[in-house]
Amino acid sequence: MNKNKTLLPRQLGDAHIRLLRIFKTVVESGGFAAAEVDLNISRPAISIAIGELESLLKMKLCLRGRSGFSVTAQGEQVYQSALQLLGSLENFRAQMNAINTDLVGELNIGITDNLVTIEQMRITRALSALKHRAPQVQINISMLPPNDIETAILHGHLHIGVVPEFRTLPGLKYLPLYKEQSLLYCSEQHPLFKQDLHKISDDALANYDAVVPSYPQSADIKQQQKTLNATATSTDREGIAFLILTGRFIGFLPTHFAKRWTAQDKMRAIEYHQRKFTTNFSVITSKSARSNLILEAYLAELQKT
Repeated sequence: MNKNKTLLPRQLGDAHIRLLRIFKTVVESGGFAAAEVDLNISRPAISIAIGELESLLKMKLCLRGRSGFSVTAQGEQVYQSALQLLGSLENFRAQMNAINTDLVGELNIGITDNLVTIEQMRITRALSALKHRAPQVQINISMLPPNDIETAILHGHLHIGVVPEFRTLPGLKYLPLYKEQSLLYCSEQHPLFKQDLHKISDDALANYDAVVPSYPQSADIKQQQKTLNATATSTDREGIAFLILTGRFIGFLPTHFAKRWTAQDKMRAIEYHQRKFTTNFSVITSKSARSNLILEAYLAELQKT
């Protein structure tokens, strides 16, 4: 048997790249069903594409059935190779952008949840200015936890991110963006709602269930939450709001995010003079990233706002 058989053609075309992109999305989504939304194609179409790729490569890439979805050992290797290939294509595109004075290409942004309600709207205004200046630029936004954004930028999957500045990593550059204040809230169904919220002791608060973040926090913020009776956690601020609105939990929320409920008197802050903290948000980029005119243009617009 010839061990040096060629599985792929000498020249990879758009069709081959498309199959690899579909496979990459399926792996990262954790299955065919979850990948439908990201790919905007039907599950049967995804199944056909994966089948074509498996036939082309003559190997089983993933298992799907009643037991769920999983990637084979060969599939994992193909996934890692696909990441390298697609990353190289993006690097080539970025290099061409640096050569070409016309801003054409993609800007891939990672943003922490629930920043859209911040009144300064620096991110939004900078995106608007960039799109006005370079209408051909494609903007791709991913809403991700801070750790995932940092990792994606360091690996070259994102160009820029917006994260709370709880730590600084040596491979990233930081541009201060926002200061966000958070207060401790209860909803209108909660027993505390009709009490004098200016005078609530730590001992009194300990009698009530609280929801706290499961994502990383600074030491100061952890200290604020240490006195709470934490019986629930959430990976993001929207999840915290859900539990506060049940009337069974208290929890910290950014003031700009809670404003929609406080304006209708459906939430109130508990001892807002004492129980509060400030979170600094920064724009992050990779120190080792190649020159990218689109990224530089967006950073310039951010600094103008």
